[in-house]
Amino acid sequence: MKEDVKTTRIQNIFRILLAVFMIYAGFSHLTFNRIDFHAQVPDWVPLSKDLVVIVSGIVEMGLGLALLLWKKHRVKIGWTLALFFVLVFPGNVAQYLDGKDAFGALNSDTARLIRLFFQPVLIAWAIWSSGAWQTWRNSKK
Repeated sequence: MKEDVKTTRIQNIFRILLAVFMIYAGFSHLTFNRIDFHAQVPDWVPLSKDLVVIVSGIVEMGLGLALLLWKKHRVKIGWTLALFFVLVFPGNVAQYLDGKDAFGALNSDTARLIRLFFQPVLIAWAIWSSGAWQTWRNSKK
């Protein structure tokens, strides 16, 4: 897949916003929201909840930094970030099904259910803002 896709100014702005969001979210995994993120780790995961939160935070920060700084590979990073969002989605579903509160705002079944609908938005955001979708479409021509 060719990686030198040109992205628009609006795609670049949204890519930068997503990257900053990922860096912030990753940092929050490691610090002030660490315990709240335990609610997203399903009970069936055979690892320590704290370990999962720490590793996922490091991955989020790495993906955010890569999306922000590694222009040459931003298409691959966009696909990787989209895959990451798919892989963490079962945790969001488990949080909803188990009725676990977190972050103050996720304190009702309605709030946790609404949150589930934002995961496809994040997936699309990563693919679109990185130019990954455009590159994939161009490769099909």
